[in-house]
Amino acid sequence: MKSQTQRPPLPPLIVILFGFVAISSASIFIRYAQESAPSLVIAAYRLSLATLVLAPFTLIKQRAELLALTNRQRLLAIISGLFLAIHFATWITSLAYTTVASSVVLVSTSPLWVALLSHLVIKEPISRPVLIGLFLALVGGITVGISEACSFTNGLISCQPIDDLIRGRAFWGNILALIGAWGVTGYLLIGRQLRVKMGLVSYIFLVYAVAAAVLIITMFLAGHSPWGYQREVYIWMLLLALVPQLLGHSSFNWALRYLSAVYVSITLLSEPIGSTILAYILLEEKPTIIMVFGAILILSGIYIASRSDAWGRYQKEGTRKVE
Repeated sequence: MKSQTQRPPLPPLIVILFGFVAISSASIFIRYAQESAPSLVIAAYRLSLATLVLAPFTLIKQRAELLALTNRQRLLAIISGLFLAIHFATWITSLAYTTVASSVVLVSTSPLWVALLSHLVIKEPISRPVLIGLFLALVGGITVGISEACSFTNGLISCQPIDDLIRGRAFWGNILALIGAWGVTGYLLIGRQLRVKMGLVSYIFLVYAVAAAVLIITMFLAGHSPWGYQREVYIWMLLLALVPQLLGHSSFNWALRYLSAVYVSITLLSEPIGSTILAYILLEEKPTIIMVFGAILILSGIYIASRSDAWGRYQKEGTRKVE
C-alpha cells in the first residue's frame, strides 16, 4: 500500500487524558455491580455490550476493511481478543477480593512487562527517559500496593508480616490482578502492530467481539446465568461498557497509532490515581500517606516518559508515516 503522511486530528496526549478519566470509573462501576452479579457475568456484559454498540456502524461502514484483512491480521486480532478476555476476567474478579487501589495498581504494572517484551516481540526501542519514567512509575505502583498493609506513624513505617498477607483473600485478589496485567500486556503489544495499518473502529470491534465470545463461553462453563439480577446491576454494566470500555480503552487504542506501546502503557499507570480518588469519594476507601506518595511517583514517571526522545521527534515533525 502506498505510504502517506498523516497528521492526527487531535493531540494524542489530550486523547490519553480523556481516556484516563474514563477508565478510572471502571473499578467503581464494577464494585457496584458485584453487589449481586458474579465477576465473569460483569466481564461478559462489558465486552458484549461494547461490541453490540459498535456493530451497526462497523458492519456497514467498515465492512470493506474487515474483508480486506489478511489471515495474519485476523489471527493477531483473535489472539489480542483472547488476551483482553483474560485481562478482564481476572482483573474484575480481583476486585471482589482486594481493594480498588491494590487491584488497579497491580493490573497497571503492564508497562514493566511491555518494556521487557516490546524489544523482543515488535523490535521497538526504549529510550532512556522512558526507562527512567517506567522505573519511577513502577516504584510508585509498588508503594501504592503495599500502602494498605503498611502504616506510617511517628516517622516510622511498619508493615504486616508476609505470612499474614498471603493468607487472606486480598492475596489471591492481588494475584488475579497481576495475571490481568499480563493479559493487557499481550493486548497492547499485538494492538501496536495491528493499529499501524488498521482503522480504530475495525480493530476494537474485532478484538472486543473475540473477547466477548470467550467471556460468554467462560461464563456459562462456570455455571453463571446472564439473567435474573437487579435492574441497577444492568445499569452499572451498561455504563461500564460505554464509559471506560468504549470511550476509555478506545482512546488508548487510538493513541497506539501515533505513540509507542511502552509510552501508552506507561500512561495507563495513572489509572490507580483516578480510581483511588473515586474510591475515596464513593466507596469511602481513604488513601494513606504512603499511597499518596506512590501516586506522586507515578505522575512523575509519566511526565518524564512524555519528554522522551520519541515524543520529542513526534512534536517536531507533527506527522507520522503510515504504510
